Amino acid sequence: MSQKDWMEKDYYKILGVPKDAKPEQIKKAFRKIARENHPDQHPGDTKAEQRFKEASEANDVLSDPSTRAEYDEQRSLFGSGGFRFQRPGSGGSGAGGERVFRTTVGDQGLGDIFGNLFGQASASSSSRRSPRRGADVEGEVTIGFNQAVEGATVGIQMMSEEACQACHGTGAKAGTSPRVCPTCQGSGVQQASAGGLFQMTETCSDCQGRGLIVDEPCEVCYGSGRASSRRTIQIRVPAGVADGQKIRIKGKGSPGENGGAPGDLYVVVHVRPHPVFGRNGDNLTVTVPVTFTEATLGAEIEAPTLGGGSVKLRIPAGTPNGRTFRVRGRGVAKGNGEKGDLLATIEVQVPPSLTDEARQALQTFADAAGQANPRADLLASNR
Repeated sequence: MSQKDWMEKDYYKILGVPKDAKPEQIKKAFRKIARENHPDQHPGDTKAEQRFKEASEANDVLSDPSTRAEYDEQRSLFGSGGFRFQRPGSGGSGAGGERVFRTTVGDQGLGDIFGNLFGQASASSSSRRSPRRGADVEGEVTIGFNQAVEGATVGIQMMSEEACQACHGTGAKAGTSPRVCPTCQGSGVQQASAGGLFQMTETCSDCQGRGLIVDEPCEVCYGSGRASSRRTIQIRVPAGVADGQKIRIKGKGSPGENGGAPGDLYVVVHVRPHPVFGRNGDNLTVTVPVTFTEATLGAEIEAPTLGGGSVKLRIPAGTPNGRTFRVRGRGVAKGNGEKGDLLATIEVQVPPSLTDEARQALQTFADAAGQANPRADLLASNR
């Protein structure tokens, strides 16, 4: 795209983000616009198609750090008058009305500007034709509780931008081919007069820096050479992953351009709850019911473990309701290869009904135990 496009188009406004937006905000805004205006969802809607194209163009510029920096610099210099030629006789700091350069950039920016003035392509201009890393892609997956604890390989569907399959990335309609741009002779840049003896090198306005002209655009990608694709890949979810955790799969994002490396895939993992077990960090939790008699007299009981099986717990006499017992090494796998613990909490069950014989036995027990009123101190402190 030409510098004129950069001056006239506010990509931040197109995506609805502030100028200091983080990369995550830019990605989120683009995905939202793409979902709402994708041509596949709105066939024949030219406004939606145009909105999708503008958002894609804005995302291409703002998602790449080097291109975004150049875009911001160009708009700062040219778009707001930060770089201008002062006319003879109009005053200013130049003696005798000579041309005065004004800029707000540092030494590196000035080097690029004067390089352009003498017809030399700047490093930032050439970077647009160099290999570019593919965009990172985000996705979500929902797995079972056991899979999160033990690890699992699951399939995930993802949408990404890659070379259009219909035109193989050329942007030209099937049966046709792009031709070398006659304006820039395939270089992607052209000379522009800056007045006097000076010349500037800028992106070719006819081919937008591609060096090629597409006379008959591909009907699938509309000449961009890129298209959205849906694919299913298998990813390995590590053991011990937590609900809401984001994992990174390197090199599984969008393909790069011009031989650039692919981006990464970031997957947010959602874990379905378990009907029996809970989780506290690297520890599993479980509530184990016991009878009043077991808690009072003591007992040896069985507690379940994740994946089947059980462990034995020795309940001491007089165990209160809510006491937690720790079983070492029966929890969630840690990063160092060890495992957390199983935390079993006792829940004393009170009989919902009693026979006459059982009621009499309990009354006899209460009389024999002679237990003091457990609420005496509580009531006394409230007076």
